[in-house]
Amino acid sequence: MKNLEYKGYTGTIEYSKEDELLYGKVIGVKSLLSYEGLTGAKLEVDFKSVIDEYLEDCKALGIAPEKPFKGSFNVRIPSELHRDAVLKAMELNTSLNGFVSESIRARLFQ
Repeated sequence: MKNLEYKGYTGTIEYSKEDELLYGKVIGVKSLLSYEGLTGAKLEVDFKSVIDEYLEDCKALGIAPEKPFKGSFNVRIPSELHRDAVLKAMELNTSLNGFVSESIRARLFQ
């Protein structure tokens, strides 16, 4: 297992040799949500507790919790590459978003 997953949130798994401790943070949100544990099982329990506490705090404050990985992000690429991608998307009769999504998918699962 490379990451922890719970209620749609993803967390990292790191190891501190100095502290002999596993730790991590929730990724894909602006809030700093961190957790730790001496064993993998304890790390996972603390990860889930952090998520539950975050969701409870949001509810108590009347605010919407951050949704991780909303599906949109900005990418900065050279203008020539942008142009070529648009032209290729048009050639394939798809949108730029569709072309980029398929390109990423192909690269991830090659």
